[in-house]
Amino acid sequence: MSKQTGLGDAFWLDGYDLSGDVGALGRIGGGLAGTQDMTGINKSAMERAGLARDGALEWTSFFNPGTAAAHEVLSTLPFTNRIATYGRGTGLGSPAACLIGRQINYDPSRAADGSLTISVQALADGYGLEWGRQLTAGVRTDTGAANGASVDFGAVGSFGLQAWLHVTAFTGTDATIRLQQSSDDGGADAFANVTGGAFTQVTAGPTSERIQTARGQAVERYLRVVTSTSGGFSSLSFVVVVSVNPVSVVF
Repeated sequence: MSKQTGLGDAFWLDGYDLSGDVGALGRIGGGLAGTQDMTGINKSAMERAGLARDGALEWTSFFNPGTAAAHEVLSTLPFTNRIATYGRGTGLGSPAACLIGRQINYDPSRAADGSLTISVQALADGYGLEWGRQLTAGVRTDTGAANGASVDFGAVGSFGLQAWLHVTAFTGTDATIRLQQSSDDGGADAFANVTGGAFTQVTAGPTSERIQTARGQAVERYLRVVTSTSGGFSSLSFVVVVSVNPVSVVF
């Protein structure tokens, strides 16, 4: 794959599509919060141990007072966690960075030239920043139960997965969004439900959720998103991102 720019990106927060109101992301940070020096006096080089996982998303929004737009969504500064997702492009399988975190500020700035922008920061709470791949091509809209296209995650994983959902709009009674897997893209091995891979039933939007499977659970090579319903729906717009763990992880 060739080098890329950041053109054509997307940003979702708690099920709201703020892509058109976000002008820049200043930090998409993850990794360790720091290291602890553990060098014994009998050593000739430093020894360090990694500390807790951490992460942050920082972005600049334009002031938009419209319904479900930047000002209405961000100015509430909720005490509860928010789910934020940055999409590096909106193609099926494109990378995305996801964060469960606390929004700690809402700082509008009006420059002398009349420009009005808002600085926002969200700090990770419990999980750190997690990179995954999009199982929907940006926002996917289903008008009834449907099977999505699959994404090839390569080598089979043995340490479970995490998945994030943003429902941007919903019309209907209910919908269930779940992950399915296959070792050969549905050839001899038909797609089957991923254990622990179903999100909470959707009855309204916008909404968002993070789920994770068992930490030692096997994950097959191909994954897809399917929707189903018991009472019916006419429109379901949503985003799903999945991260398959290549090594054992602890949250």
